[in-house]
Amino acid sequence: MSCKKAANCRGPGYATPQEAIKGPREKVLFITAPSTQSDKAPDALVTIDVDPESKSFGKALCKLLMPNLGDEVHHMGWNVCSSCHGSSKLQRSHLILPCLNSSRIYIIDATDPSNLSITKIIEKETLRKFDVTFPHTAHCLADGNIMVSTLGDANDNNKCDFLLIDNKTFEPIGTWTKQNLTSETNLFGYDFWYQPYHNVMLSTEWGTPKKIFQGFNPEDVGQGYYGNKINVFNWKEKTMQQSITLEGEEGWLPLEVRFKHDPENKNAFIGTALGSALYHIYKVDNDGFEMKTRLAATVLPKKVKNWALPVMPGLITDILISMDDNFIFFSNWLHGDIRMYDIRDPFDVKLVGQVFIGGSIHKETDVIVTEDLELKEQPDATYIKGLKIDGGPQMLQLSLDGSRLYVTTSLYRKWDEQFYPGLIENGAKLLLVEIDNDLNIKTENRLKLNKNFLFDFGKLFDNGIPYLAHEMRYPGGDCTSDIFLK
Repeated sequence: MSCKKAANCRGPGYATPQEAIKGPREKVLFITAPSTQSDKAPDALVTIDVDPESKSFGKALCKLLMPNLGDEVHHMGWNVCSSCHGSSKLQRSHLILPCLNSSRIYIIDATDPSNLSITKIIEKETLRKFDVTFPHTAHCLADGNIMVSTLGDANDNNKCDFLLIDNKTFEPIGTWTKQNLTSETNLFGYDFWYQPYHNVMLSTEWGTPKKIFQGFNPEDVGQGYYGNKINVFNWKEKTMQQSITLEGEEGWLPLEVRFKHDPENKNAFIGTALGSALYHIYKVDNDGFEMKTRLAATVLPKKVKNWALPVMPGLITDILISMDDNFIFFSNWLHGDIRMYDIRDPFDVKLVGQVFIGGSIHKETDVIVTEDLELKEQPDATYIKGLKIDGGPQMLQLSLDGSRLYVTTSLYRKWDEQFYPGLIENGAKLLLVEIDNDLNIKTENRLKLNKNFLFDFGKLFDNGIPYLAHEMRYPGGDCTSDIFLK
């Protein structure tokens, strides 16, 4: 039963995106923090105060260390979210924290953000019983279960699958799909987003865990160890209905996928990392099932010297859609910029903002840009409070009202070592970008970096070991964890 049908039925999250926009300002951020020395120091989950009215603004309220080494905490999701808003008996109380390298899943009690604790640990051996490993994205389901996408089989070969976890016991209870996906040819897993109103779930592709562990090797792409497809599932039947290959160089490594938040809207977007393109995927008609894709925007590669390759892609590593469905943001981890597009008409997106944060092409790197079809000159290096920003903009999290964008700078420790050694030496940073999202005001650039806000993960602990920073969550829900139902 939805809350629209029962006035006294009010569960976690918000009934609609419009209600979420009117929600309270975020006061704390939960952030996953991998150790730069994973063989010596464990990863952490950190609570950071982002309330300007607080005496502890900009400081860590809690630093929960994991009990094991070598986890690589990465993404995380809630045990329940706005898709469970119709159930007043459920509580948004636990963060589901999958680990890439160890394939563990930590269940974190986040009821008190200043006193995080581990409720349960699901070990890799348990996942192997269901022939899955390398867990990535966690979403709650309206039926009370938790679903986690997985990229590997029991032997860390590529396999697209989805593990189900019981929300009461936090025990794995099986896999979601009703077909044996191991029989599918060259099927990879990564992110997913479901939309029951249209009876569809979209799943994207990264690569083979065995190869990801080793760092990025361009030759692995041509040898079939990375993906370029969008896999479309029938939500009710739990079967794959369609596999869309993103043809050409722009299609490689489709990572994050986001539907517009309005459950009746049939438009979604996907960013490709290696391909550095934004794809629009949409349902052809309301009664049918077929979905189509179109290239919505591209980031042109740059010809360079003194870099790993003669051509540098932007490497889109995260995208998100504002709660009002007006704008999409994505990060180019290598080029170093965040871009903001007006997507009110998804068939005609318009660039309305751009800001540079670090990256590999600024004036203080050794990289020389020999041909650039977008910029007239290389951007300046980014300094905040006297600190030079290593890495580039990576994970993004937007305030519910769409006026603040939080940014972390680390992708994945092994890949950080390859592309940004400074991240390993100095640690990642949490930054803030201010947004002008007033549609009544015309402006050439709606993005501006806040030079007064900085959290330094390089000094997270007193042990001298720098830390990285990746996924971000708010206690009350956010633009990338909450899914709304009709």
